[in-house]
Amino acid sequence: MTSIVPKISLRDFDNRREEIKQQLYEAATNVGFFVLKDQESPSIQDIEKAFAHSADFFAKPDDVKNKRPFVKLENCGYEFQAQVRPSTGTPDLKESLQLQYHKKDEYWPDTDDMGEDWATFIQQFMQKNQELSMKVLSCLAESLGFESDFFTTAHQIEKTTAQSTLRLLHYPDITGQHIAPNSWRAGAHTDFDVMTVLYQRTGDLGLEVCPGREAHTSFASGDTWYPVEAQTGEIVINIGDMLMSWSDDTLKSNFHRVRTPMVGENQKSRYSIAWFNQANKDVVIQGPNKKYEALTAKEYITNAMKRNFAKLSEKQEQLAVKSS
Repeated sequence: MTSIVPKISLRDFDNRREEIKQQLYEAATNVGFFVLKDQESPSIQDIEKAFAHSADFFAKPDDVKNKRPFVKLENCGYEFQAQVRPSTGTPDLKESLQLQYHKKDEYWPDTDDMGEDWATFIQQFMQKNQELSMKVLSCLAESLGFESDFFTTAHQIEKTTAQSTLRLLHYPDITGQHIAPNSWRAGAHTDFDVMTVLYQRTGDLGLEVCPGREAHTSFASGDTWYPVEAQTGEIVINIGDMLMSWSDDTLKSNFHRVRTPMVGENQKSRYSIAWFNQANKDVVIQGPNKKYEALTAKEYITNAMKRNFAKLSEKQEQLAVKSS
């Protein structure tokens, strides 16, 4: 099936800014997904090195990876097949490591295990993702009627109130395995954040998007899933629920998933890297038309998680009834 996700070139950004701004806004108000290419930073060399660092971590023994187990309240640490989506009721077939810029000393892997260069590069990669994100968000801010630096002041990753997170993901090799129909590498979901920056490797297929969501509080979506091409060096961007609310549902946070490949397809390990832009905890979220009540970013995430948990409980009850 042909992808409907547009590609937007950032080449000569300063001179083409108004043209690019229009393209970004059109993509964000339509499918809510778009692919950036020709960016100055992060370079393809940066991206390839980030994938190499990610693979280095996931190749470590379990006892090393589990030194920093996932801490939900801190949104940091390592987890293995622990994330259960309300859409499926079953664990995603993946492992991940979540890192926040200002929590390096407490929640990042030990330097003795990964080396100082590993942590230094990851921090620099975060900074480059922050800069790219604010460049995109400055354009969207202006299109929504905000000041150009509106989202920049809301996302200060050095502060203790920061919530933006880098997530390294590994979907293990399942070559030759027949996977159950309701088992997904990542079940259908939306992101709670403002905007997600995602890196994929050429050949690591499976990411799909389903347009059609009308409200950031809704679990409803359209009926058709479209592939999102995987190409090393290009950057997939998707709008998150927080920005959908902040824009009074103008910008679309749509459902997406990672399909589990079948026998005969590429079932080798899949790696991806996501930078989740989340406003600092004390930042107030409310759109220009005040469609929704004002909430701090911390309150917004808490409410979104409660809705998610309620929907998950409902799904698990349905699965229990079906299996009884």
